This record gives sequence, structure tokens and C-alpha cells, in this order.
Amino acid sequence: MGRKGTMEEESINSIYLDETMTVKIYKPSSFSPLYKYHICIMQDGNDYLQLGRVATLSDRYHEDGTIENTIFVGIHYQDKYDRRNKYHPEGEQFVDYMKFLANEVVPMLDEKLPTYHMGGCRALMGDSLAGTMALMTAVKYPNTFGKVIMQSPYVDDVVMEQVQDSTSVQSMEIYHTIGTEETEVDTTNGEVQDFLTPNRKLKEILQDKCSDYIYHELDGNHTWKHWQKDLKRAIPTMFGDETQ
Repeated sequence: MGRKGTMEEESINSIYLDETMTVKIYKPSSFSPLYKYHICIMQDGNDYLQLGRVATLSDRYHEDGTIENTIFVGIHYQDKYDRRNKYHPEGEQFVDYMKFLANEVVPMLDEKLPTYHMGGCRALMGDSLAGTMALMTAVKYPNTFGKVIMQSPYVDDVVMEQVQDSTSVQSMEIYHTIGTEETEVDTTNGEVQDFLTPNRKLKEILQDKCSDYIYHELDGNHTWKHWQKDLKRAIPTMFGDETQ
């Protein structure tokens, strides 16, 4: 089945990352410059578009009025090592990648698209390390990003400490899932790690600090099979049309 919306690409010559980054923009078929749009920026962008079938979900939910006007934006990585370098809290480009999102991607989108220019109408979405990047960037730039969708994020002490110390988390909307079988996850550095336990600890912190926090445990492991199914709930939850 073909896409009903329109996929466009923009290139950003990032001064922070010292490379040209491709940004994929999926507009719904009903797109009009006369409307305002929410923005969902997806790390692991190609995975969300291909494995997550985000374009198909966007088509469906816009057509039946399930979600408000939303443009989905995908940014991908070169390879698994580049991904870790940009998304992992210990990665060499972790801080620079956050700056790239806040200071280069958002201004480009606000210039080219009819957006709301408000943090509450911008979401960051990601799976695994990309989910970590989504959360940490929102914590760093709370006025720029007001929503987070994180599926099975990598969580360590650095992540929990920064969330605990944040004074802005309480005003965010956060959607958080983890699989009950994610106790032995293969990571890029060759280690096998327990994702479930630290995610449950992060849940305790977020439940106390965030007034608009949704947490689900999925019956499954650290794979797209479960994340794709979860998107059918995550997207309407975070972008649902409240007038319906």
C-alpha cells in the first residue's frame, strides 16, 4: 500500500557534528500551510519509518481524525557505532547531537513548516539508545521540547541523576514503555545488560516528578516487533485530537 502523505528531505550542514545530516519530513495528505502542526522528531528515523511503519500510522490516524495535525520527522545514523557515539550518554558526540537537535533541526523545521513554535507541540521519540537521547535532550532543552516518547530506553545512573535533578520534567508529557523480557539485552559494546530493572527505577522517579506521565510494561523483548505494536497506542496517546 502506497503512502498517502508526502515525504520530503532536507539537509543540514551541522556545525556541531561537522557533517551533513539528512532530515526526512513526512507530511499528511491533508497538509496545508494554512494549518498549524505538531512536530514529532524521531531518532532512528529510518527504523521508525520502515520497521515502525510510522507513515502508515500517520495516514490512518489523520484520515480518521484520531490525532491532531502532526508532521513526523526522521533522523537516522550512519552505523551502529555512529549511533552509540551520538545517542549514548558517554558518546563523544552526545552533547553536540543534542545541540544539533535544539539549535539546528528545530529552527529549520520552524522556518519551513507551519509549526506552533512551542515546546509543548514538539515531541522527541526514540527506541533503546534513541529513547535515551529523546529524554535527555528534553531535559536539557525543556522550552524547546515538551513531549517525549521513549520505548525501551537505555537507562544508567547518569540518566537517572539528570532526571532526578531536573526541575522541568514536571511540566513535560512523557510516554514510557519497557518489555518484561528485557533482562538480557545485547548492546553495541558487546555487553549483555538488564534494561528492565533500571527502567523500573526510572519509572519511580518520573511518577513522582512528572504530572503527565504514562508508563506501560510490554509482554516482550527488545525488538521492533513490540515497539511497532506499541506505536499504535503511543501516537494517539501523545497526539490525540481532544475534540474527538
